Amino acid sequence: MIAPDLSAATWRKSSRSGTNADCVEIAELPEAVAVRDSKDPYGPTLAFDRTAWASFVTRTPRAFSV
Repeated sequence: MIAPDLSAATWRKSSRSGTNADCVEIAELPEAVAVRDSKDPYGPTLAFDRTAWASFVTRTPRAFSV
C-alpha cells in the first residue's frame, strides 16, 4: 500500500477515552484507516487497508473498540 495523504485527515478517538492524551486515534480515509498515538500527533502513523481494519475491529472485544 502506498502511504496515504494525511494532510486533510480528521482524527478521532473513542468517546470512552476521557480528556487525557493517552489514546489511540483513527482517521478514516477513502483507501485506508490510519492510526496514531494521541500523545505524538506528528509522530509515526500506521495505515491499514479497509479489509485489514474490518478484520481487526471484528476480532477486537467491544470494550477496546474505537
